[in-house]
Amino acid sequence: MKPLKMLIVATAVTVFTVLGAGAAIAQTPPAGQPAPAKPSTPQTPPPGQPPAPAKPPAAQTPPAPQAPLPFPEGAKIAYVNIQAIASLSVEGKAATGKLEEFKKKKTAEIAEKTKAATAMQTKLQQGGSVLSDQARAQLEKEIEKAQRDLQFVQQDANTEMQDLTQQLQGEFQQRLNPVIEQIATEKGLHMVLSITDSGAIWANRGLDISDEVIKRFDAAKPAPAKK
Repeated sequence: MKPLKMLIVATAVTVFTVLGAGAAIAQTPPAGQPAPAKPSTPQTPPPGQPPAPAKPPAAQTPPAPQAPLPFPEGAKIAYVNIQAIASLSVEGKAATGKLEEFKKKKTAEIAEKTKAATAMQTKLQQGGSVLSDQARAQLEKEIEKAQRDLQFVQQDANTEMQDLTQQLQGEFQQRLNPVIEQIATEKGLHMVLSITDSGAIWANRGLDISDEVIKRFDAAKPAPAKK
């Protein structure tokens, strides 16, 4: 069966796009030194302030469920809504839970590092006039290191999230495909389309076998856990 394109969580890939927005702490010049000229680009935040977080894409509201129609007699083509199956099936909800758990863990990790870096920045701003040159230089180095660490943690979180999403999608599809194939064989179908990827403008709702797939999918024996 041709692999089906699907998405377990609509925001999985962009989940960390705003996670580290508060992590990029601009370094303030030591007390007694003139502040740098204000940049001409309005997008650059003033010193000491994190950049404004990127606005995540608006969540799409799924359409209200409609009562299923009888499958047309003699039909040889059907379709499924992969997103609906991912959202409503037990397997899909479990995958979503794993992604949310990972997101929560990384969010806490980034927040902790951001808090520590912010504390150093505050110390430099408030005590810059009383710190010795050596102490000020050391604190500035520590702030720069904290900035680099935060950027690395955010980039690493993005990479790990993408890898986990791809892994879960692959496992989900691997378990789902046999269920769709079984139903298609029972109905004598020649083809099962993914409605969101098919380019179809209109289709008889009776051809939608998503509900049947979800019920059969949930009833199937879960795959054994990998050791």
